[in-house]
Amino acid sequence: MRDLGVGFGYLLRGQRWVARHGKQFGFGLLPGLITLVLYAAALVGLALWGEDFVAWATPFADDWSSPWLGLFRGFLTAVLFALGLLLSVLTFTAVTLLIGQPFYENLSEKVDEDVSPDGHAPESGLPLWRELWISGRDSLRIVLRALLWGMLLFALGFIPVAGQTVVPVIGFFVTGFFLTEELTSVALQRRGVELRDRLALLRGRKTLVWGFGTPLALAFLVPLVAVFLMPGAVAGATLMARDLLGEEIAEDAEEAEEEGVAP
Repeated sequence: MRDLGVGFGYLLRGQRWVARHGKQFGFGLLPGLITLVLYAAALVGLALWGEDFVAWATPFADDWSSPWLGLFRGFLTAVLFALGLLLSVLTFTAVTLLIGQPFYENLSEKVDEDVSPDGHAPESGLPLWRELWISGRDSLRIVLRALLWGMLLFALGFIPVAGQTVVPVIGFFVTGFFLTEELTSVALQRRGVELRDRLALLRGRKTLVWGFGTPLALAFLVPLVAVFLMPGAVAGATLMARDLLGEEIAEDAEEAEEEGVAP
């Protein structure tokens, strides 16, 4: 259970790091804002034309009598919008990281330099196009896994009592796990750690992952909060990546000064 607190501590420490490095925080906001605008437009379109889409997709119900036609299509429209919301939460981080790969890569490197005893940040040595390809490919694989989990949990949500109590809690832990995978991938991919190995590392420290990712999943339900937390989440995930790999995490000079410790 101690790892739960450690994971949450990394999340807080990441937010403190970007708060002290305003330039990195400012650049880190841009990808999230772009993603937020795109997702907001998609959800507004779904809200406006979702009912028309459902009507087009269910021509067999055209001759149903009232109120069954309205209830049936209204239910499907609500389900469609709920699935859209779920998909947006599950994929927001992946899409933001893909859009902001150069920004977050630079931010993660700065964190590594700050907390590494020798001031060195590991480098992948790969060209940018190759890093983008690997990031996009791995993100797609994670999104597909997350989508399968989301569909399963959505179906389980119709179970009386458990579907409204236990299943949502499980859903936040699952979402937290996948969020953490996406965020730590920035630092781990730079170290040449493949997706399969990344998942093995995270599964080996699930309580650490949940302590970091589950509070973040709850916060990400509010779109604007997600945008402002993303830079700090990447910074905190870089610290977690070092922990997972057994790398030393030294206190950076500014944090040591704030806490009255000689750097």
